[in-house]
Amino acid sequence: MKKWQKLLEESYRSVEEISGMLGLDADELEKLHGIEEKYPVCITDYYLRLIDPDDRYDPIRKMAVPDAMEFSEGGSTDTSGESDNTVIQGMQHKYTQTALVLSTNQCAMYCRHCFRKRLVGLSSEEIAEKLPDMVKYAEEHPFINNILISGGDSFLNTDDVIRRYLEAFTSVPTIQFIRFGTRTPVTFPQRITDDDGELASILREYSCKKPIIIVTQFNHPHEITPEAKKAIDELRNAGCTIRNQTVLLKGVNDEPAVLALLMNKLVAAGVAPYYVFQCRPVEGVKNQFQVPILRGSRIIDLAKAGMSGPAKSFRYAMSHPTGKIEILGQNGDRMLFRYHQAKYDKDQSRIFTRPLSETECWFGDPDAE
Repeated sequence: MKKWQKLLEESYRSVEEISGMLGLDADELEKLHGIEEKYPVCITDYYLRLIDPDDRYDPIRKMAVPDAMEFSEGGSTDTSGESDNTVIQGMQHKYTQTALVLSTNQCAMYCRHCFRKRLVGLSSEEIAEKLPDMVKYAEEHPFINNILISGGDSFLNTDDVIRRYLEAFTSVPTIQFIRFGTRTPVTFPQRITDDDGELASILREYSCKKPIIIVTQFNHPHEITPEAKKAIDELRNAGCTIRNQTVLLKGVNDEPAVLALLMNKLVAAGVAPYYVFQCRPVEGVKNQFQVPILRGSRIIDLAKAGMSGPAKSFRYAMSHPTGKIEILGQNGDRMLFRYHQAKYDKDQSRIFTRPLSETECWFGDPDAE
């Protein structure tokens, strides 16, 4: 067992274990016990120590520690239609050029805002055993030019499993690059820095064959620590490009100054801002974390005024069942949208407008008034 695996075993997996550190009283504990039965708790020691124990509204705490709001009504379990896009168990194909592999249902930290809170599926080993079928599917669909290996957290796979994915997909001539979705640089950088160099060595070996892009999720400036920067440096030294997808979260980063600082610090650390996503209306997430779209658009505009050019290169978007819809801004009494990626050909690059109320955080049919 590697050092990172031992550290992961020492993670906190109940509210009882963290109650003393965060000053949870008996009434709070009773409420949170019910939540953790439905939505499990897992917080690494590293990430827990980023929380200010004296601040009940600490943004790191909000992302990591259960809250009674998770039992508030509303939301759905699959907001992006993932089940409809499954072509092989563990593999989805929504966008023409991209195939998505849900490689594991494990994470180093169970984010309270996760849009896959429903995910209870195959183990990483079982999904990896389907690799021949996945490779065959990619070969039979030559317009697929990239593979996104996600989860859960793709870096919670063992080094051997990661190598198997890279060996399999770099062998497909039509695959131009491979992406890994991981939050370990944020919540558990020791996965990368305390791996005895094997993960970095594997990534270095295969990045010489096909470009490897690491897609992570930093949501608050406090997450960009010296440990996180060290993990980013190791990935970059292994030949990987690092890009970041932030989620706009109420009580975490929904202030222009916070968002601007985050993006500027990411660029300084060698990470390219990629998307800021509208938080999805997920059951157990919606009421606690969603920001209305109109307010979100204003936050983005104000934040960009304090960002460098590279820091403001991201797109503000919602990951809708019909595609990634970019939120362009307000035009009179209507909001302007554009399909950045579309599931259906009829929507490719299509621009549309619709009226929005000050409280509207999501919508169903894009063309419904």
